[in-house]
Amino acid sequence: MTEEELARLAEKLDLRQRIRLLTGATTWRTHAEPVVGLAEMTTSDGPAGIRGEAWDERDTSLLLPSASALGALWDDGLVERLGGLLAAEAHRKGVDVVLAPNLNLHRSPLGGRHFECFAEDPLLTGRTGAALIRGIQRHGIAATAKHYVANDSETDRLTADVRVGERALREVYLAPFEAAVAAGVRVVMTGYNGVNGTTMTESPLLAEPLKGEWGFDGVVVSDWGAVRTTAPSARAALDLAMPGPGGPWAEALLRAVESGAVPVDAVDDKVRRLLRLAEWVGALGEGRGDNSVAGEGTSVGREGSVRPTTVYAGRDDFGGCGDSVGASEASTRRDDSVGPAGLSAGRDEVVGSPALSVERGDWVRLPAPSAERDDSVRPSAPFGEHDAAAQPSVLAAGRHDAVGWSAPCAEREAVGRSSGLSGERESAAQSSALSAEYEAAVRSSAPSAERKSSVESSVSSAERGLLRQVVAAGSVLLHNRGVLPLDREELGTVAVIGAHAAHPRTQGGGSAGVFPGRVVTFLDGIRRELDGRATVVHVPGPALDAPPPPLDASRCRDPRDGAPGVLLRVLDADGRELHAEHRLSGRLLEPPQPPGAHTVEISALLPSGSGGPWCFGVGGFGRMTLTVDGRDLIDDEFPPLTGDPAVLHVNPPGQYARTEVPGGKDLHVVARRELAPGTGRATVLSAAPPEPAPDAAVAEAVVAARRADAVVLVVGATENSESEGHDRTTLALPGHQDDLVRAVCAANPRTVVVLNTGSPVELPWRAEAGALLLTWFPGQEGGAGVADVLFGHVEPGGRLPTTWGAALGDVPVSRTRPEHGVLDYTEGLHIGYRAWLRAGREPAYWFGHGLGYTTWAYEGLTVLAEAPAAGREGGSGSGTADAVRTVRVRLRNTGRRRGREVVQVYLARPVSRVDRPLRWLAGYASVEADPGEEVTVAVRVPRRAFQHWCEEDGGWRTEPGEWLVLAGRSAGELPLRALVDDHHLDLGVSRYDA
Repeated sequence: MTEEELARLAEKLDLRQRIRLLTGATTWRTHAEPVVGLAEMTTSDGPAGIRGEAWDERDTSLLLPSASALGALWDDGLVERLGGLLAAEAHRKGVDVVLAPNLNLHRSPLGGRHFECFAEDPLLTGRTGAALIRGIQRHGIAATAKHYVANDSETDRLTADVRVGERALREVYLAPFEAAVAAGVRVVMTGYNGVNGTTMTESPLLAEPLKGEWGFDGVVVSDWGAVRTTAPSARAALDLAMPGPGGPWAEALLRAVESGAVPVDAVDDKVRRLLRLAEWVGALGEGRGDNSVAGEGTSVGREGSVRPTTVYAGRDDFGGCGDSVGASEASTRRDDSVGPAGLSAGRDEVVGSPALSVERGDWVRLPAPSAERDDSVRPSAPFGEHDAAAQPSVLAAGRHDAVGWSAPCAEREAVGRSSGLSGERESAAQSSALSAEYEAAVRSSAPSAERKSSVESSVSSAERGLLRQVVAAGSVLLHNRGVLPLDREELGTVAVIGAHAAHPRTQGGGSAGVFPGRVVTFLDGIRRELDGRATVVHVPGPALDAPPPPLDASRCRDPRDGAPGVLLRVLDADGRELHAEHRLSGRLLEPPQPPGAHTVEISALLPSGSGGPWCFGVGGFGRMTLTVDGRDLIDDEFPPLTGDPAVLHVNPPGQYARTEVPGGKDLHVVARRELAPGTGRATVLSAAPPEPAPDAAVAEAVVAARRADAVVLVVGATENSESEGHDRTTLALPGHQDDLVRAVCAANPRTVVVLNTGSPVELPWRAEAGALLLTWFPGQEGGAGVADVLFGHVEPGGRLPTTWGAALGDVPVSRTRPEHGVLDYTEGLHIGYRAWLRAGREPAYWFGHGLGYTTWAYEGLTVLAEAPAAGREGGSGSGTADAVRTVRVRLRNTGRRRGREVVQVYLARPVSRVDRPLRWLAGYASVEADPGEEVTVAVRVPRRAFQHWCEEDGGWRTEPGEWLVLAGRSAGELPLRALVDDHHLDLGVSRYDA
């Protein structure tokens, strides 16, 4: 559709209709407009997976490794394949816009959302983000570059004003977003923070350089709840205020335009951008936007036709490729007939009975959650996975508006249980004051067996295989004293030690969380690998000194019917039951709110084991109570201390109490919270048994280590230590894990320490470990991928995307707390390895570091110029031809097995009139070789790598004179170097041989 056609389409809408489009219709959807054939567009968080619109543990998703693990890949092609996998999941979930990638930087290792960002370096972040964008968008799903810009920490993130110089802003923090625009990204999301005195939803940076200089023609959306004003934000280049309905725009924006405070032209530009996005994702066309129900098992095509819904069946490459795809190809619009691996493209949302939920106090329509997996048709899965996809009994909600109750919600049968309400539950529901329409909504439309089977087939062995491959490829071997790989033939007993071995941290906390259908633990993977070969002994070690985790189906039973899980009830002000359902988790972020809802209650039967001092908790805000066998443990008012949506709605704080309980009985635990405006509705019930004495737990681990032929010791982060909404205050491992590592390594030198963290931690014992393997938050297939590495089936392929300091006190840039509302980036260009180099300090492990199972010798380097490349190169954003240099590095595999090496090229300026890092990453490429083989890898270096931003001229400039080109395997290990002068930046060859 041409720009003229889009303009004519927009002219069909009156001012009120146009303004209505600029605020969300629900938390996750935009408005439809039948007058112009515009359907709703659905968004969902990423990049760990595609959750969809509902926080429901029964609606499962594939769980990818954390973004920090993707940054450790240094592999554009593999990241692009993961983007294809996310696109497939988005199609399956009925999502048009994926809210990923996060292009903020690892400025400080204390950043709470560190795990959700790729790297500390702008080039690595930009290339990784661009690859993920290409992979997502090549299948017609829009990607979102977030959070524009300098939203690099969580402390006071809603109000913090980041003060950063223009040059650092351009060269460091804006650079990854520039690369995203060059890759064709369709959506950019603003951050909550301010930059240089202006909150980002009102920032001039949205116009320049984003929409002007870079030519971004997509949609700029606010982070959820980030719009605080009407006219100032509407006059800025922000296009869409989320969530909805209501908010600072809506009717207030109409009045602002009518009064002349906001130009009509500004509104028209925003509308055209939304229509352009809708046309690109297939949500705009004849017959679209009527939102009519086409019936179960069908979907509405872009031309309004009804066709059977097909689901992604999986394929080996997920649409990825080894070579980078240019921005023009990445921007190709969705094909209406062909999607990834047979997925019908266009808007492939399953249309049927929608579930309904409450957002911002209003009843609004949400999509029916995906059909649940049926264990009877599940393929046999290796590694003893932990299944989180058990069938829920009822998902009840409804919408009440001027025309009465709308369509019913989906009801799903539980495994081994009849569908619908049990007699007791039905009786309780009938005693409530709900209308007949609500009763009908609760009871109707269980998904068909065919639909369940169809969704189950969408989770293929190829998808799981790709996730497993990525775990190994992103795992970083920090050091190895000949312990890895483990030889299965030499092992009689393997001790697997640590609580994380059986209960790994698979993902970070916050709004990007998903519910995996299965998790392969580290213990699962090792047991599977050694099945029939060796004895595997697990010792959990000391407790982690963390709050008790939310209850799950493995630890408790529904007190009403005895099924694994908890009972959720919603009560009115008089305590009458309005709604009840069986759930699989004690962490319920979106309990239904039927009319008259006053209290949310979660209850469970919990075996007390041998008894002793148990810890119980209830999470949420407002009036909360917690009882155990009728005894009050907590009864108080807990008002919100922040308006941060991640805290209110995703990670509400818990209130805890300890009590002695007798052994050998079932404890009846009941948590209640009252619903009140401004407090959210997330409710959490948690519990933990008595913790063993730390010294005794360490001693038990030492005994197991001494008796074993090898030890795999897993340590890491806790549930709340790395999360959106707060920054860390320490880099120390929680609890007594440091003591555990020292004791176990002393007992058995053949100890592999596996780190299960999303960001750097202090490793005071690192020299004592036989091997040290960093696995990040590895996602659902973590145990399988790590077992592949431990036993030598594949190399650990990862390289550090961020520098690891030995101690927090050594880190040159660590501050995340604003002072008087201001967070000053006084370090300028010098973050990450650049800051370490400037300070003259030696970290524990340099940016780019990572070992494999072979060794390499760097033997020669040649620098030459290529002809200018048309268009933008590497996100230069110049809009003109951009010459590229090629650095050819000759190296040899000097080890005994085939391996992969990531060759990194850095630039330095021996003499400069402007402030520069001591050296900076300019390009990288990987190469594989057999033992003894010599290979040459070509690393392309864009002209931008030689340029600096000139604040006086407002443009990019290249200093004349000599440049130092360095090549090697990390920022701290660069054995090859060559000098080139400014003439060689345009033509010539410089050669260096080791």
